[in-house]
Amino acid sequence: MKAAEAIVKCLINENVDTVFGYPGGHILEVYEALRKSKIRHVLVRQEQAAAHSASGYARVSGKVGVCITTSGPGATNLITGIATAYMDSIPLVAITGQVNSTKIGRDMFQEADITGATESFTKHSYLVKNENDLPRIIKEAFYIASTGRPGPVLIDIPSDIQAAEIEKLVIPETVNIRGYKPTIKGHVGQIKRAVKAISESKRPLIIAGGGVLLSHAEGELLSFVEKTGIPLVHTLMGKGSLPGDNRHYIGMIGNHGFSEANRAVAKADLLIIIGTRVADRAWGGISDQTNEEARIIHIDVDPAEIGKNVGTHIPLVGDARTILTQMIDRVDRVDTDEWLKELKSFKKEHIKRKKEKAGSIDPKYVIETISKKLDDNAVIVADVGQNQIWAARHFEDKIGRRFLTSGGLGTMGYGLPAAVGAKIAAPDRQVVAVVGDGGFQMSLYELGTISQNNLDIIILLFNNSRLGMVRELQDRYYGKTNAVDLDKNPDFIKLCDAYGIKGVRINSDSELEDAFETAIRHKGPFLLECVVDPNESTIL
Repeated sequence: MKAAEAIVKCLINENVDTVFGYPGGHILEVYEALRKSKIRHVLVRQEQAAAHSASGYARVSGKVGVCITTSGPGATNLITGIATAYMDSIPLVAITGQVNSTKIGRDMFQEADITGATESFTKHSYLVKNENDLPRIIKEAFYIASTGRPGPVLIDIPSDIQAAEIEKLVIPETVNIRGYKPTIKGHVGQIKRAVKAISESKRPLIIAGGGVLLSHAEGELLSFVEKTGIPLVHTLMGKGSLPGDNRHYIGMIGNHGFSEANRAVAKADLLIIIGTRVADRAWGGISDQTNEEARIIHIDVDPAEIGKNVGTHIPLVGDARTILTQMIDRVDRVDTDEWLKELKSFKKEHIKRKKEKAGSIDPKYVIETISKKLDDNAVIVADVGQNQIWAARHFEDKIGRRFLTSGGLGTMGYGLPAAVGAKIAAPDRQVVAVVGDGGFQMSLYELGTISQNNLDIIILLFNNSRLGMVRELQDRYYGKTNAVDLDKNPDFIKLCDAYGIKGVRINSDSELEDAFETAIRHKGPFLLECVVDPNESTIL
């Protein structure tokens, strides 16, 4: 068989049923093999969206997302999506076409060194030089992408390699890569030290990160919290780790987190950090006031992240779910009643209804309202900017719900294509893409993908005719703004109508409930545009 047919068979062997991509001259053989297969191909409108959609698909399905593009600009357009997945540890396999292997290095038409260009933000990459290596390479790629700390793996395949004949397809049953042996189980000695530290603490606190969700450890974390009585805060990427109505739940930390959550970190005498590198945005507003005597237990599957940003006393390398399971059997309840009472006293009313402004709507009220109306297993995908913070702060976490966003790279334009992937992964779940007018225009070409596939996605658009987050920061630091006005925005309702997508624009809080009910009942995609005051802030 042709190598391209072998590629498709290897994908099927990895339980791939959907890929996101954009064809071109140097990936034709693979697309011909895809045409003959049962794999669903979702044609995006720009290659960056293929990576973002594969990311959304991976995060909701729990599988490895797959995106496919041609060489040159097709491959380089993937770069931002690959980097976004890398920063948030999302398992992806990106397959790119390449010029004929005998022509590489001669600056041929649509040639680009994509393996070199993405070296710093892929877990691994392959330039295939022998068609007979493809079954092993694809097997390894999926294994690397999904094990240890997940991440993107790139496979660059020259066009002549795709067309070459393979005498016999032999797909390896196992993977054995020298030097790549991720640690899953926590060291027993370190587990004992951690359990002892917990028993000796008076004000313990859990900081949950995205690693909890990536390892599907929400159930184990809930059991651990209920057994020990330890309160919990989370990072932006850790949103959804614990239901918001749990009495041990305190809130989100960081620059855009809640003051009571940041104060909890500052006053704790023991921090149990799980699945987060606690980078600057998560640690912002805390580092100056943290209890210097606090002991820190840091759990992460990537040993390079432990102690990188905060000093660690008890490092625990391994999978969050596995380590929590190990610890549940060993820990006892901690007397945290007074500590919890103190933390609850910090809490403020987060939604303070302001006097309604004529011609605009309160975005915080919008998120709070839709949160009450959506199903308990709804998926909300937030773009980047003010819309992201409003969504993260005011969307209620429940068991079964998912909150997706670009946290590490902060990629504007992520929300719409990621929502496409999420909806395709879970067609029976409600999916809402929360976007600002700036980020929406970075990926509004994906309205074509949504329309073509008739995806039942609600697009919640906050339109303040500004690059709102930048405006807010400029105003805060300089008292003046520059290059943030979007006063010539298109009519988004008409734009969606051109794609056959229904929509409605609202200008007041009183219109919201009826409009959102209409969006929920509508079969197919729906745009709900909320006109927001240009000076609206993320700060309460």
